[in-house]
Amino acid sequence: MMKKLLLFLNGCVFTVVSFAQQQSANASDPGDTSSPRFVYLKEITIVGSGSKSDIHQLPEIVGTSIFAGKKNSLVVIDNVNGNIVNNTMRQVVAKIPGIQIWESDGSGIQIGIAARGLSPNRSWEFNIRQNGYDISSDPFGYPEAYYTPQLQAVQRIQVVRGAGSIQYGPQFGGMVNFILRDGSDISKPFQFETQNTVGSFGLVNTYNAIGGETSKAHYYAFFDHRNADGWRQNSRYNVNTGFATASYKLSDKFKLGVEYMRWNMRSQQPGGLTDAQFNTDARKSSRSRNWFDIVWNTAAINSDYYFSANNRLNVKLYTVLGDRNSIGFLQPITVKDSINASTLTYNNRTVDIDKYRNAGAEARYLGDYRIGKTTHTISGGIRYFYGKTDRFRNGKGDTGSDYNINIEGVFPTDLDLTTSNVALFAENIFRITDKLIIIPGIRFENIRNSIEGRVGISNGTEIKAANETRTRRFVLAAVGAEYHIGETELYANFAQAYRPALFSDLTANVTTDVIDPNLEDAKGYNIDFGYRGKVKDFLFFDVSAFYLRYNNRIGTLSQQRTDGSFYNFRTNVGNSVSKGVEALVEIDPIKIVNANPCYGSFSIFSSFGFTDARYGNLKVITKNGNNLVESNLKNKYVENAPERIFRAGISYLFKGLAITYQVNSVSAAYSDANNTVAANAASTSGLIPAYVVSDVSASYKFNKAYSIKAGINNLYDAVYFTRRAGGYPGPGVLPADGRSFFVTVGAKF
Repeated sequence: MMKKLLLFLNGCVFTVVSFAQQQSANASDPGDTSSPRFVYLKEITIVGSGSKSDIHQLPEIVGTSIFAGKKNSLVVIDNVNGNIVNNTMRQVVAKIPGIQIWESDGSGIQIGIAARGLSPNRSWEFNIRQNGYDISSDPFGYPEAYYTPQLQAVQRIQVVRGAGSIQYGPQFGGMVNFILRDGSDISKPFQFETQNTVGSFGLVNTYNAIGGETSKAHYYAFFDHRNADGWRQNSRYNVNTGFATASYKLSDKFKLGVEYMRWNMRSQQPGGLTDAQFNTDARKSSRSRNWFDIVWNTAAINSDYYFSANNRLNVKLYTVLGDRNSIGFLQPITVKDSINASTLTYNNRTVDIDKYRNAGAEARYLGDYRIGKTTHTISGGIRYFYGKTDRFRNGKGDTGSDYNINIEGVFPTDLDLTTSNVALFAENIFRITDKLIIIPGIRFENIRNSIEGRVGISNGTEIKAANETRTRRFVLAAVGAEYHIGETELYANFAQAYRPALFSDLTANVTTDVIDPNLEDAKGYNIDFGYRGKVKDFLFFDVSAFYLRYNNRIGTLSQQRTDGSFYNFRTNVGNSVSKGVEALVEIDPIKIVNANPCYGSFSIFSSFGFTDARYGNLKVITKNGNNLVESNLKNKYVENAPERIFRAGISYLFKGLAITYQVNSVSAAYSDANNTVAANAASTSGLIPAYVVSDVSASYKFNKAYSIKAGINNLYDAVYFTRRAGGYPGPGVLPADGRSFFVTVGAKF
């Protein structure tokens, strides 16, 4: 693999550098004023650093990335007046309209977000990145994001909706990039920072960091520890994160950086509830022996080379080494986890283990070129990814209660899952006039998945997986546009997208399942049309309509063989369509009449997402006794897709003081594609009711060195849930946390 990686890098660097040198030679004369001049922002530029606002629009170009023509948002974490200690995403992304959040993990360890009717399951419909590289388990075969950075360590979050598929690859939702602090915003050689938090349910957090900047280098390192007992019974957790990064300017044109992160969490899983249990006592737990443990390591080498001010090359090498371990009693929640009368012990628990070993490289170039008197910009790149997952399932664990992943015998399921991917992309900004720009793009993907091993053991005999090796090649296309009207702009885009068939779609028990040899990856497209911008310093807005078509959804159909036996046939079963509106308006009424108010300012925002997500022609065949029953889910609502998500808030800012009150209102959603309303006995299906939850936060900065922040989450102690789990970490209803408070004291020296 390493040999392939080195060959890949040599080839891409040689190709891109040759192109860059040619473009640099043809670059415009700095003294030529016959065409517009453009400002290019480096990767370390802190957009919005001079503002107190937490939400911004991304510039047309940052580093080697083009954001022009795309629905995008930038969240500046330092300006978020909320509970970032527990990664409270409803506060962090409140001003990004239409973002749905699963709030089943009050610790904030497992974040689940989605948009436009897509599934929030561990954010797997977004391409999740840290500092520009993938951090999910396997972006192609198992894109669950088990790790999310501690938000105290995050400088800003970039969010690009569906049009991000051309630059960033798989997933219909787009891209979320967590950019960590790196010391570039520290204007002295050494700084020490500490933030210490206490809160409800035994919450204790300490975040300590050092960093600095000199004329040639900047560095940053932190250690974060967080633990709590949790709001529910049996939900205590412990998280430790360590991170270090350093960058050095080898010359005026060349900069090299390295980083390493280690993250470990262990949490007790309280399991799900039935609806009756939830309505009686949402804090109740009937699972005391379920545990979840994750170790996540990321490392990267980053290099930037500037051929000229407007021609640059970025190359990243990165690796992700992750272990996912769980042990628990996984029977339906209606089955009591109690002492077995025949053995006088608890029943054996089930152990599942995944080991992720990923490596990748990306090279990106951005540069200007001239056609006549007009300057245009091209961005292109190439990516290589290799991922290997060792999956062990259904191990016979012990009868104890503490965390212990030792098993008796061997794992019945033992699979080797590998992915390799090569992708190339290009986007171009054509500046048609001084107001109109057109941004076409294209991406080529080559994906190879392979699966081998066993899916079980029966009477001492291995049940082999149907070994699958699949290679797919396809092209995605996109086009975007912007028309500028003062400080505002009309924008539109069309972008094709895809979601690769997952390992679970390609793993079959040869005795019970058959995979369609013509199974295709899910494909479709996103369309956006909107109007956004700002009016002086008192109004910021972004209002748009979207249309998302999701074709070739993968499902399982029951089928009957000629001998009368039944089997499950995994194939493409149909499509869905999501359409709606995403709108954000933030206004400061005082600044309308007084641009420099003496007694502070008010910021009032309203963020609204309307989503109509329904299945088109989607065939379902189920077994009923000895008969097959065919139905169609046409016009059924897509599961886990609330129609309305409304967030609003008001903030008062005066010198170092900030006070924020925020309301989140989310409409009801179905938990299954059949749109079941009444919950089943195990509460794995049924309606997810609408809810309203409010938060209040306040912070005060005494000076540049000292600060204090406090807040109350779920101010009115609403009892609600956002998820019904069909399996782990449930099954059943997974309640959101009730009312809690936190207090943080910070200092910088």
